[in-house]
Amino acid sequence: MRDTRESRLLLVLLVAIAFALITVDIRGGEDSPVDGARQAAAAVFGPVEDGVSAAVNPVGNAVSAIRDSGERHDRLARLEQENAALKAKLGSDDRSRSRLKQLDKMLKVAGEGQYGIKGAQVIAIGAAQGFSWTITIDAGANDGIQRDMTVLNGDGLVGRVTTVGPNTATVLLANDPDFTVGTRMEASDELGFASGQGDRPLRVELLNGKAEVKKGDRLVTFGSQADKPFVPGVPVGVVSRVDPSGGGLTRTLYVTPYVGFSKLDVVGVVVQAPKKDPRDTVLPAKPKPKPTPTVTVTVTPGADGQDGGGQQQQGDAQDQPLAGGLQPRADDLYQYEQDQ
Repeated sequence: MRDTRESRLLLVLLVAIAFALITVDIRGGEDSPVDGARQAAAAVFGPVEDGVSAAVNPVGNAVSAIRDSGERHDRLARLEQENAALKAKLGSDDRSRSRLKQLDKMLKVAGEGQYGIKGAQVIAIGAAQGFSWTITIDAGANDGIQRDMTVLNGDGLVGRVTTVGPNTATVLLANDPDFTVGTRMEASDELGFASGQGDRPLRVELLNGKAEVKKGDRLVTFGSQADKPFVPGVPVGVVSRVDPSGGGLTRTLYVTPYVGFSKLDVVGVVVQAPKKDPRDTVLPAKPKPKPTPTVTVTVTPGADGQDGGGQQQQGDAQDQPLAGGLQPRADDLYQYEQDQ
């Protein structure tokens, strides 16, 4: 349209009409005369607006997702790294606490037995040099380790050193079938020889075929000449079964070892033997037996001289003297009430 006088007059007229309609609509409120026209326009153009919005919104969301994806990926990666570091720290702390507890227990055993020990960590477990039950420790000749030294931990006898390298050593475990150690029974001092049986209890042959032995008795190492390969007094295990005595020269026992050979971590090699046999001092304290509850029932005689068994008879005994002028004792009645 060309800019003419008529077009300008038409524009002014349309603006005036628009202002007039706005004024009428505002003053009319809910009863506005143009409300019907507005509803009609909404009915016509509403679906068009919804369609345009449905078509445009996915595009906008996709653009926003692309824009935020890099930031979300970085945040997720950062959280994963923090989580992994936290898990590693917690795992390390748990393992450190476990090792500290094992070391503390082992030092207590060494102190009670007056053993001079060199601490070491198990770095491998499994078959080595033809032995079926062995471990490798991170201490060797440079640390003063020699062949045929006793190895223990906080629970008891672990084994003996068989091969020594500059910085590592191989230990034959006490449950190996080729392992044999002299033993002594606690208190009775009966001597024998314990042999490994893999994952089964140790087999012990007592030299005295008539020795009195029972389940729960405990054994320690007897010691070797010049304290090699075994120093005396190291806890070995607890008797779990005793074969019947057949009148033979020896008697067979089966002993559950104190040491769990499948979960070794911190061990100690005895590099200096005690000056005297510690005897049974290194054995752990015996568990206290649990008290067995007992029930005491006191029968209170009835008024007719017969034993009473019910609450009513007890009441009668309180009200009436017994035959011969006897009175029921108060502690008997109290005990009876407690038992009921």
